[in-house]
Amino acid sequence: MSVLVASDAPDQAAGGTPLASPVAARSPRGRSPLLWASLQRVLEQSDVAAPRVLDCGGGTGSLAVPLAEQGAVVTVVDVSIDALATLTRRAAEAGVSERVTAVQGEAESVAELVAAGAFDLVLAHDVLEDVQSPALVLRQIATLLRPGGVLSAVVANPVAGVLARVLTGDVAGALAAFSRPTPQAYDAEVLANQCLAAGLQVQSVEGLGVFTDLVPGIELERPGAIAALSELEAAVAGQPPYRDIATRLHVQARRPAAG
Repeated sequence: MSVLVASDAPDQAAGGTPLASPVAARSPRGRSPLLWASLQRVLEQSDVAAPRVLDCGGGTGSLAVPLAEQGAVVTVVDVSIDALATLTRRAAEAGVSERVTAVQGEAESVAELVAAGAFDLVLAHDVLEDVQSPALVLRQIATLLRPGGVLSAVVANPVAGVLARVLTGDVAGALAAFSRPTPQAYDAEVLANQCLAAGLQVQSVEGLGVFTDLVPGIELERPGAIAALSELEAAVAGQPPYRDIATRLHVQARRPAAG
């Protein structure tokens, strides 16, 4: 497998007020520390004081609210009015209502709902598998990013589902999962190529949860086990073949800068 990764990402912010560092900022509950740290790095590189973020399918704001607490201005597009109501309540409780905007709508129509070229970072986490045309969504997202802006896309990895069943002894279930047709089955190369086709430069491809879901919970009670697991996950996240068996795949891709 070969994935083209561009290497022209800026090393540091050109100005503005950076957000808290990836090390200091705590990962939102239930979210991958690797994912959270990668989003922090993108926003630290922004050249504006209040980076603008679009969260497609962001639902109740599990990422949107923490990002707003860090100083970002976040727009969440989601089809569920109930999820957006929860988002609004959570933003109010966190004291960031002025930095969070809820917009009801489909991911496939996102370009009709928000302004083009307005966002430093667009999140498309766990949404591409559920739309009829991921390529259409990615093309729209490319138009919503400002030049130099970054897409963060996360998809489930079907390989991990098959492997998990085998390791629990459910061989028949593994065979069924392998054989079952899915509307959109991703691997790292498919996701990266879709970003490239949308006119975006792939910056990184990582696996989220390479080993975490495979370790028995009782083993994590050993002294130092959680820290060691976190260090191991960080070390292998971008390294095939480990990356390619992760529970989820994460691609960051940048809209080319103007000129």
